[in-house]
Amino acid sequence: MVPRLQARAVIPTVPDNTKSRGPSEKEFPWWLLVAGTIAIALGIAILVTPIYGQVFATVSQGIWITVWVSLLAFFLASALGLLLAVMSLSDHIAIRQTARFYVEIVRGIPLLVLLFYIAFVGAPAAIWLWNFVTPPLHSAGLLDPLQVRDFSLLWRAIIALMLAYAAFLAEIFRAGIQAVDKGQIEAAKALGLKRFERFRLIIMPQAIRTILPPYGNDFISMVKDSSLVSVLGVVDVTQMGKVYASGSFRFFETYSVVAYIYLVLTISLSLGLRWLERRLNRR
Repeated sequence: MVPRLQARAVIPTVPDNTKSRGPSEKEFPWWLLVAGTIAIALGIAILVTPIYGQVFATVSQGIWITVWVSLLAFFLASALGLLLAVMSLSDHIAIRQTARFYVEIVRGIPLLVLLFYIAFVGAPAAIWLWNFVTPPLHSAGLLDPLQVRDFSLLWRAIIALMLAYAAFLAEIFRAGIQAVDKGQIEAAKALGLKRFERFRLIIMPQAIRTILPPYGNDFISMVKDSSLVSVLGVVDVTQMGKVYASGSFRFFETYSVVAYIYLVLTISLSLGLRWLERRLNRR
């Protein structure tokens, strides 16, 4: 006869998912209250102080460029990163090794160095190659030869950010795809779904939930790293701050406003991503 205590020990228990949530989901966000209070106080100071208002009016002219560069570069980097992730999971060794080569090489180059390289080496090389393969179109009058100055610094910066972040996003996408249960993929095959249908309907919806935190973190990093385009003279928030500070010598006021704008952008994005993550987890 089995003792009662032993019989209870062998009965598996069903984990309570409601108790697995961390305390961060239940506690009051005091940090947000403090940050919001500081942001409101600084916003009032900007409105009522003439010098800060003047600095903000000047620097805020670059907000649109910052947002545009961040959104476009991250969208392109996501598309290229997803392609690299799919390539790294290919059945063909040449495709896998090509994706791995790109990821490892690009991740090893500092972003600022890559920005300079694309702007002052890659862009002139691309223009030369284009003019080298299109002489018949030039002679026919269909196209004019391109000059390096025709390739704007804004687009050089966007391409550099795209190439850099694609390497990191590729690893995020790859990890998310591999996290999907293989049994569900096999079931989709049994139902007759084609490869693209399995990827669109089964793999990506589940992978998105897994990769959303690191994916969103890279988006926030993109917003901050977009300030590097100011070294090329792109008139974003940082560049406008540099121009104003160099002319007025009010470095404290100028860079305080620049930091304030970036903090408002990044914290707003962080809160939006947390809300989206909680919404997806409820489904």
